[in-house]
Amino acid sequence: MKPDDIRSRILRPTEPAWGHSDYDLTPDSPPGETSLRPAAVLVPIVDRPDGPTVLLTRRTAHLRAHAGQISFPGGRMEPHDESPEDTALRETEEEVGIVRDRVEILGRLDVYRTVTNFSVTPVVGIVAPDFDPTPDPHEVAEVFETPLAFLLDSANHHRHTGWFNGNPRRWWAMPYGDYYIWGATAGMLMNLYERLSDER
Repeated sequence: MKPDDIRSRILRPTEPAWGHSDYDLTPDSPPGETSLRPAAVLVPIVDRPDGPTVLLTRRTAHLRAHAGQISFPGGRMEPHDESPEDTALRETEEEVGIVRDRVEILGRLDVYRTVTNFSVTPVVGIVAPDFDPTPDPHEVAEVFETPLAFLLDSANHHRHTGWFNGNPRRWWAMPYGDYYIWGATAGMLMNLYERLSDER
């Protein structure tokens, strides 16, 4: 898939604007009413000559939340952030060292609700390939890229089952080599798949 195809499909109108969450595969255990904390992530598509890739990070093992998990660069919105795009670009620069002028913002995916009560806005951007990642050693253990073609292949989309707080949970997973991409990150990638798929 070429960058121009990605641009045109990300910008297509979608319904609903809200409709993805950690509970998508567990509709029999919906979350209770609670206030959600706004956050944003960048879904960084790197324009590689051999085909686009998606940049992901592995969080450090000592973090209190989501230690060792695979994630997009991003985090909670701060009062001085003007928009989800501003949050995503700021966090990306802080976490992996990619400055905002190397990212072309294409648009947003659907807001995603996490089991930890965040409402996350995924912001899709094309990243110029001539960057040298400098991960924040406190938050990021590793930066790696996964071929977009792998993530868009439905044969790589798996449903897994487990338990959370004594309740059954189901989630999407896209294992790639030694990387277990799952949970909210995989859920947002499923939304990206829906947006870029020819089956719309």
